[in-house]
Amino acid sequence: MRKISKVKVLPGYRLELVFDDGVSGTVDLSEAVGKGVFALWLDPAAFDQVRIGSSGELVWGDRIDLCPDALYLKVTGTT
Repeated sequence: MRKISKVKVLPGYRLELVFDDGVSGTVDLSEAVGKGVFALWLDPAAFDQVRIGSSGELVWGDRIDLCPDALYLKVTGTT
């Protein structure tokens, strides 16, 4: 399982990620904004509050967490 070691918020609901193996890239999460639990992100300031959790996942408080493996696949373009 990969872990995210760095995250930087970019404009347009995008994140620049660096993983524990040195792979880096950008993910666009704009398609999720406003859907289900991601309604939280309708406030851009809430999206900016992203942090790395204890297992290397992305978290927004206790409401949203995103799997680092899924994000790794997005960054690398693999399945």
